Amino acid sequence: MPNAARENQRPAALSIRDVDFIADPAGALYWREEGILIVADLHFEKGSAFAARGVFLPPYDTAATLARLSRLIEFYGPRCVVALGDSFHDSGAGERIGAEDRRMIAALQLRRDWIWITGNHDRILPRRLPGESSAELAIGAIVFRHEPLAGAAIGEIAGHLHPVARVAGRGSSVRRRSFVANGVRCVLPAFGAFAGGLNLVDPAFEPLFRGRASILAYVMGRDAVYAVPRSACLPD
Repeated sequence: MPNAARENQRPAALSIRDVDFIADPAGALYWREEGILIVADLHFEKGSAFAARGVFLPPYDTAATLARLSRLIEFYGPRCVVALGDSFHDSGAGERIGAEDRRMIAALQLRRDWIWITGNHDRILPRRLPGESSAELAIGAIVFRHEPLAGAAIGEIAGHLHPVARVAGRGSSVRRRSFVANGVRCVLPAFGAFAGGLNLVDPAFEPLFRGRASILAYVMGRDAVYAVPRSACLPD
């Protein structure tokens, strides 16, 4: 999608500890003040991992994920990209990834910092992978990590849970990937093409977001992000 085609995109403003972010309809956060683009759960080579187990999916998930990420990088021009863990689906993904996809990753990293936060799927990142790796990263009041910590975890931005929201529509409901935030912390949706999702009313979110009054689902539509009270979200 060329930059001109993004003119009709309507991201949402999202604040964590009075730090302002842009929640993009593609499923990324952008911290304009710091020039940082944040994505979670890319799950490169999930398709090839399934194929090895006899479950055949189209083998283009890595290329499709990189293409979406490339469009965001072209649009925002970040000085740094932070990938919040599970960027690679398993420990063998680095060996299976194709040469063209490796070249695309290298091209996206040119002239910018790139930080790979390690996740439960990629505790050991592929060898010869450009960029820095870290278990977590703190910048001012914000802490980036893969798996959200139980409790308040003030200033935390994480992934891991792949939140989705089901919301009522006209005579039916729709299920979409979603950011979930309460002004103190945020869990990002999975960015990977084949990544699934966990409904944000699932009990797994309860240790992170007590109560419902101040919790918002930032639901990804086709061209916009819609802020919906969590109390209005439906179970699956």
